[in-house]
Amino acid sequence: MRRLRSSTVVLGGMGVLAATITACGSEPDRRCVDPLTREELPSYRCESGGGGSDDDNGSTTRGAYYYGGSVRDQRVSGGSFDKTAVDTGGFGCSGTGGG
Repeated sequence: MRRLRSSTVVLGGMGVLAATITACGSEPDRRCVDPLTREELPSYRCESGGGGSDDDNGSTTRGAYYYGGSVRDQRVSGGSFDKTAVDTGGFGCSGTGGG
């Protein structure tokens, strides 16, 4: 049976600690989304001061930031428009997504 050196154990423990802190402090993914259709939009549609461009039907679509979730067929699901409601999923983090 092989014994681990104390330096190996300490370095391994530091790696786990660093991963925990980084995961808890990370931001969830952010996408620009049409609030009504939940269709993903170009980021300039959400940026401050930038209006949307006209669509084929002449209307202007203004997006809102959507946090977390996933995109399938240009539509988002599984996240929230409320950043604080999204869990970043980090090891050892609380369910509120906080750090």
